[in-house]
Amino acid sequence: MAGSAERNSAQVIRDEAAKLFFERGYDATTLRQVASAAGLKVGSLYNHIGSKEDLLQQIMGSVIDELLERVQACVAEVESKDPVDRLQAALAGHLTFHAERAQQVFIGNAELRSLPQEARENVVKKRAEYESFLAALVDEAGKAKLAEVIDSKIHVYSFVAQATHVAGWYHPGGRLSLNEIVEIYTRLALRELNVADADERAVGKALAK
Repeated sequence: MAGSAERNSAQVIRDEAAKLFFERGYDATTLRQVASAAGLKVGSLYNHIGSKEDLLQQIMGSVIDELLERVQACVAEVESKDPVDRLQAALAGHLTFHAERAQQVFIGNAELRSLPQEARENVVKKRAEYESFLAALVDEAGKAKLAEVIDSKIHVYSFVAQATHVAGWYHPGGRLSLNEIVEIYTRLALRELNVADADERAVGKALAK
């Protein structure tokens, strides 16, 4: 039980810090404010973090880990061996995660410069590993002659930019549901790869969880 409570406290700290970093900016947020938002004393924070920089690294590193885990799970659930189906599932998970975790996505893009060099390099490495996972899926579709791949790495940069863009403007209850947004952006991604039946594949697909 104690271990579970510790993990829960660490998650609450990261969640509240992410909100404050998003609303006020990293530099303008103090650990005292983070502690207050998490319902803790400042001294209690140091049971979970070494410094404010360490807290920022935890947020940025964990969000990439969770993104990779989510997208890998989406791909694993695909029963079809069709590589485009696998890529489409990955894109749905990718887009959904960015829409649902917009604050962490913003922090990851805006505050990378605030990390010390070693921590920054670690986050950049994690990002590269995630992008390589997506690129491998793109390459699989290309090798199967189901997609026209110009450069898998550049295609992935496009997909990442699209999802980051969605994170910047999506709000629940807007003109389009998240499911509809995922469907549209997935269709655009498949069209970019010149998948012959891109529209038919995209329409009606369930939202990845």
